[in-house]
Formats: sequence, structure tokens, C-alpha cells
Amino acid sequence: MPAADSPYHHGDLRRALLDAGLGLLKGGGPDAVTMREVARRAGVSHAAPYHHFADKAALIEAMAVLGFEKLTVALERAASTKGLDALEQFRRTGMAYARFALNHHELFRLMNRPEMRQDASIVEATRTAYAVIERAVVRCQEAGIIAPGPSEPYALTAWAAVHGGVILALDGLYTGTVMSARKTEALVHAITEVLGSGLMAR
Repeated sequence: MPAADSPYHHGDLRRALLDAGLGLLKGGGPDAVTMREVARRAGVSHAAPYHHFADKAALIEAMAVLGFEKLTVALERAASTKGLDALEQFRRTGMAYARFALNHHELFRLMNRPEMRQDASIVEATRTAYAVIERAVVRCQEAGIIAPGPSEPYALTAWAAVHGGVILALDGLYTGTVMSARKTEALVHAITEVLGSGLMAR
């Protein structure tokens, strides 16, 4: 039986195991995530996780999918902010991406490990998150703010620019040290300003 203070008290063991895994990931990275420790944190037997995940790799993949689902929610919330024009909603989507990475940096790194792209569910979850960015671009095009034409090049440019800025900050590649959340947000804000206005002289 689960312990009285266990996170597993609502009947959703799979989610309790994922939450336990995310807690371990945040505290010590992927190496800290073990099936035994996940079970202990969820307050279930050592064998219980295997009813939902074949092994640690399957658990890690499910955590990455959950990460993209959380990212998608954050992007959608930013992209639908009321009272703003399409360009500002687009910019806020970029800021939401950066804040997610800052607030969940271990999960963000896990989600973007190259080997994760071998799992079809992660690829699909990535595309779902990317689709929010592309829809924001399309709304800007419909408003006459972004040039007409295929939306994909614009969406990919925005994604690459913001993602690159976040990695520069998290890895200390921009200033030589890991940047604070405030400075990282300032960097991404500047990037979204450039994306909104373009590089060419007017």
C-alpha cells in the first residue's frame, strides 16, 4: 500500500511515477532517476513502476513527452494572451519558451537530448509544441505584420533564435558564466525584438 504521505493517492500511479521522476531529475539530472527510487518516492513497491514503464529508458521518454506537453501549454497560454496584437503575442510565445527552459532547465535539457528523437511519441510532442509557434506566425501574417509566404521558415527562424539564446545563457557561452534568469530574459527579449523588426534598415 502507498505510504500516507505518498504522492500516489489519487489512483493515477503512472502520473505519480512521472512526478517522482521529475523530482529526481530536477535534483540530480538523469543519472538520479532510478526505477527503485521512483517507486520509493511514489510510495509503491519496487516492481510497481514496471506495470507502466518497461525500463528506465521508457520512463525517461515519458518524462520528456510530459515536458513537451507542459511547454505546449505555456506556449499556448502566451500565444492567446488577450488584449495584445498578433506580434506581441508572438513575442510573448518566445518569452514563454525561455521561461520554461529557465524554470525547468534539467527537464528542458532532457527533452532536447538528440537520442530522444528516436522515440515517435517525443517527435510528435515536439511537433505539437512547434505548431503553436507556427500558428503565431500565421496570425502575424494574416495581420500583415510578417511577410506573406510559407510560414515554416519564419517559425523555424524564431524557434532557432530563441532556443539558441536560451542555450547560450544556460551553458554560459554568451558571457562566460551561467546567466541569471533576469539577464536571460533580457537576452531573449532582445532576440524577440529583432525577430519582430527584422535586420534590414528601413
